[in-house]
Amino acid sequence: MRKAVFVLLGALALAACATVTRGTTQVVAVNTPGVPGATCTLTSAAIGSQLVVTPGTIALEKSKEEISVRCTKECYTEGAGVIASNLEGMTAGNIILGGVIGFGVDAASGAMNKYSPEIQVVMTPIQGCHVPGTAPLPSRGKKI
Repeated sequence: MRKAVFVLLGALALAACATVTRGTTQVVAVNTPGVPGATCTLTSAAIGSQLVVTPGTIALEKSKEEISVRCTKECYTEGAGVIASNLEGMTAGNIILGGVIGFGVDAASGAMNKYSPEIQVVMTPIQGCHVPGTAPLPSRGKKI
């Protein structure tokens, strides 16, 4: 009887390979090239709404849900992007080795998913705009 319990516990421990080896959270870098200090809102059904100031990193719970990113900063157009969710490469091996139990544990925990390690959100300056107390943003057009 004990041997059967140990075999079952061992099988369950190995079954959730991605959960054990990759974890259920992931750090993602958020950057707005040339526009430091932008405030970015990351939103999805899985994580709710979270803020990060660029350049910055944020720890996200893994999920099959993609994450919408909206970045704002005074005198710049709003930037937007998406952090897509993809399957971890080891998911196929887990199905073979861990079977339905391993796949189920990894799916429920989000460990079978991964996000890109970085997102770059493009923002452009608004012509003629400047924050009070600062110098105007440089013009990109012809000088008259």
